[in-house]
Amino acid sequence: MSEHLPETNYLDPEVLQKLGDLELVAREVVEGLRVGSHRSSLRGFSTEFAHHRQYAPGDALRDLDWRVFGRTDRYYTKLYEAETSFDCTILIDASASMNYASGKVSKLEYAKFLAASLAYLVLKQRDSVGLSVFDSEVRAYLPPRSAMGIILEIDRLLREVKSVPRTTIAKQLHDIALMMKRRSFVILISDLFSDVDDIRAGLDHLRYDGHNVVVLHTLDPYEIEFPFNGTWLFEGLEGEESLTTQPERIRDDYLASFGKYLKDLKAGCVASHVDYAMVDTSRPLDALLSEFLHQRATTLHAPSAARP
Repeated sequence: MSEHLPETNYLDPEVLQKLGDLELVAREVVEGLRVGSHRSSLRGFSTEFAHHRQYAPGDALRDLDWRVFGRTDRYYTKLYEAETSFDCTILIDASASMNYASGKVSKLEYAKFLAASLAYLVLKQRDSVGLSVFDSEVRAYLPPRSAMGIILEIDRLLREVKSVPRTTIAKQLHDIALMMKRRSFVILISDLFSDVDDIRAGLDHLRYDGHNVVVLHTLDPYEIEFPFNGTWLFEGLEGEESLTTQPERIRDDYLASFGKYLKDLKAGCVASHVDYAMVDTSRPLDALLSEFLHQRATTLHAPSAARP
């Protein structure tokens, strides 16, 4: 029976906001990380398939390669090894829509905490992490390096950015792909408010260049649930016209359109061999990261999870 872990120890985004120091935020989140009843070893985060060997009693069943078994009728175990000089590049969407917040923490602020925590994870395993910030264009690009100072750069860059509406996302991802000189593990943190085909075009460029890509779809809980009541003035953050209405009248249509958008987006990610995870900005950071790492490890070892 698995151990139940109460979420009372998890760090709330508003608590993190009060800490102020981004490196302290990242350290607090990462040091408290747990996957199940164990600390995260990051297995599946920076490991790659190396080779096969014939199955021997005692080998983990999750490492069996069922595709090879289907072809040969023999059991073989997949062996993994850490990449040498592993590079991770975090892409942060700082466009105007990321400033939305139904509570005290905006999507952009949450993205900063998330990026800093991921950077800290990578640096703790002595690998390199880089950063790019974009809105309607690429505002900053820092090549991967293994210095903890990158976390301070995240804080500085996002404090300085003056968000503008973003019309597309493909162009920015194309531009960033051209800047990246080495194969990297790319993590995109964005609300992805763009046409799904446009998003996929940008993701495909990164994949065609050999990068492993993860999308962390960052959304406010009000965008997911649309719990508004009464009469509201909705202001367009990406250049759309303002709308005054009673949300009850449009809730069903909104949720139906939002559901179709999510379905199409997830299908596009699957077709492009891109990992997708939704990020609800009301969730505690370490709980979300723990779940994300666990899912990556599970996906990596699943029989159907062959990577191109």
